[in-house]
Amino acid sequence: MVGNCWFLASLGALTFQKVVFQHVVPLEQNFVKDYCGLFHFRFWRFGRWVDVVIDDKLPTINGNLLFVRSKDPTEFWPALLEKAYAKVCGSYSDMSSGTPDEALVDFTGGVHICIKLSDPPQDLWELICRAGQSKSLMGCGTPQGETPANTVLPNGLVQGHAYTVTGVREIMSRGQAVCLVRLLNPWGRGEWNGDWSDRSPLWETVSPQDRALCLSVVDNGEFWMSLGEFCRFYSDLDICCMCPDFLDGNSSCHWKTSYYEGRWLAGKTAGGCLNNREQNFWTNPQYRVRVGQLHSECASKRGEKNMLVSLMQKPDKRNRALVKNLHIGFSVFEVPEELKAQRGKFPADFFSRNKPVVQTKNYVNAREVMELVLLEPGEYLIVPSTFKPNETASFILTILSKAEAHIHETSGGHTYGPNEVEEPGDADDKMMFFSQIFNKSDEMDAELLQKFLNDKILEGDLKTGGFSIDACRSMVVMMSTTTTRKLNSGELYSLWKKVVSYKQLFHRIDVSANGTISLNEMRNAADALGIRVSNNMLKILTLRYGSPSGGVTMENFITLALRLVCMKKIFQRFSDGMTLTLPESEWMQISMCT
Repeated sequence: MVGNCWFLASLGALTFQKVVFQHVVPLEQNFVKDYCGLFHFRFWRFGRWVDVVIDDKLPTINGNLLFVRSKDPTEFWPALLEKAYAKVCGSYSDMSSGTPDEALVDFTGGVHICIKLSDPPQDLWELICRAGQSKSLMGCGTPQGETPANTVLPNGLVQGHAYTVTGVREIMSRGQAVCLVRLLNPWGRGEWNGDWSDRSPLWETVSPQDRALCLSVVDNGEFWMSLGEFCRFYSDLDICCMCPDFLDGNSSCHWKTSYYEGRWLAGKTAGGCLNNREQNFWTNPQYRVRVGQLHSECASKRGEKNMLVSLMQKPDKRNRALVKNLHIGFSVFEVPEELKAQRGKFPADFFSRNKPVVQTKNYVNAREVMELVLLEPGEYLIVPSTFKPNETASFILTILSKAEAHIHETSGGHTYGPNEVEEPGDADDKMMFFSQIFNKSDEMDAELLQKFLNDKILEGDLKTGGFSIDACRSMVVMMSTTTTRKLNSGELYSLWKKVVSYKQLFHRIDVSANGTISLNEMRNAADALGIRVSNNMLKILTLRYGSPSGGVTMENFITLALRLVCMKKIFQRFSDGMTLTLPESEWMQISMCT
C-alpha cells in the first residue's frame, strides 16, 4: 500500500547485523520500565546522525497494523521504526518508491558501493563473500517491467521489486563448486521457483549436511539461487557497511575517509558537465587530491583499486516525494608536474587541454553515485558537477583512500557571495540620484528610509508589507557613524549597495522562486555571507525572522544579513582586544544587532 519495499528490504538486512541493529534501534526501550509512550531511533541523514523521537500511535484498520508488521503480533519494533523513518522522509506517503541503498546508508552511515549486475566485476563472488564476513548489509532489485506494477513473473520473481541478500554459500554439486546467493522477499511470501529453489531437485545432488544446513521448504519469501542467475535476473546489488574492510579483505590496511560538503549555485558554481568544458565547467567546485604510495602491507595485488569516490546530493526540501534529484556525476583529472604549484581554481583552458583519467560512467538522477578507482601516486583534481549547468543543489563528497591521501578544496570554500552592485557612472549621476530622495538637511531618518527602501529597492518584489519602521531604525543605527539617528549621503550610499546586494543574493538562494527561503536555503545564505552559524542558531534565526508559514521573506532576510555582517565585524574587533575602546556609536550598533 505504501510502496516502500525498498525500505522493507533494508529492514530485513538490518535484522541480520546485531551491532548495526542496536545502533539504529536502541534496545533499552520497552513497554514496562519508565514507559511514557515515546520511542527513539537513530538514522544517518546527509552527513550526521539524528535521533528521531516518535509516539506509540500506529496506523491501523480494524485493530490490525496498516503497513509493515511482524508475524509475531506482539513484536512492534518494525512498525515503530517505519514510523520514525517516515518522519524523516516527511510522511508515510513520502516513502513510496526507492532503492535499498537509500535506507542501507541511513542505517549505517558507512561505506556504500553499487554494482551493476549486467556488467559485474570479475571478483564479484569474492566481494560478496567478504561483505558477508564484514557484517555488511546487502540489498538488490529486479528490473522494472513494462508497467510500474509489481508483476509476478512465471519464475516467481517480482518485477521492479527490492530484495534482501541474506547469505552466500559455496557448495559441492556433482563434483563441482556452486556459488549460491540467499535472498529474501520482504513481503514474507513469493519465491523463486527455478534452479536451487526450495523444491528444486538439485538439492539431491549435494551432501546431506549442506542440504540440512541450507534447505527450508516453506513459503516464507526466502530462497537460494545460483550467482549466475542472480546476475541474470537482478539489476543492482547494494553493499553497505560501517567500515570499508570488505573492499579488499585486508584488515591490516586501514582506509582513510575524507568528507566535504559543497554546493552548486546557479550563475556561480554550477558549470554543468564536460559538455561545457569550453565555457563554465571550470566554475564547479574543485578538490585537489595528492595520493601517496601504498604501504607494503596494503599493496597486495597489482592494479587493485585504492580509492572510493562518492557523491551524494542533499535535498533542499524536507518531504522526500517533493525532492527532484538532479543528474550528477564527477570527473577526476591528473595534475601535470608543471601545474602542481598552482593555487586556487584551475581555469577553463586546463579542462580544454586535459582529459579525465576517471569519471562516472553516466550522470544519473540518483541520491548517490560512486566509483571504485585506481589512482597511481600523484596529484589529481576531482570535479563534482550536475549534468546541466546552472542547477542549484547541495552535495556531500566522500573520499575513501587506501593510500595516504591529502585533500583540500581549491575553490576557496564557500566564497561565493552576493554580487557587487555597480555604482552610478559619475558624481553628477550620484548627486542627482540622492537629491531626489534626501530632505532639505541632506540626511535621512528611519521614516524616510522606510519609504525609500520599499518604494525604490523592493519595488515589484514586495510579498508582504515591506521593511518595518523598527527594521529601518536598526539600519540607521548600524550604518551611522554618529549618534544623530540619521544617515548622510555616504552612509545611505553604502547601505543602498548592501541592500541591493543582499536582494540579489536572496533571488539566487530562493531556488523555488516563491518569495521566501527555507531553513536549508538559510544555510546556503549564511555560507554565501561567509558567516559560520550552528544548526541550532540557524533554527533560532529562522524562527525569529520567519513568517508564520516558516519561510523568511526578502525584507526580513536583508535585515538579518545586515545584522549578521555587522556583528561579524564587531566580534572581529572584540577579538583584537578593542572591547573597551569602542565609540558610543558602535555600542549602539551592538545594541541594535543583538
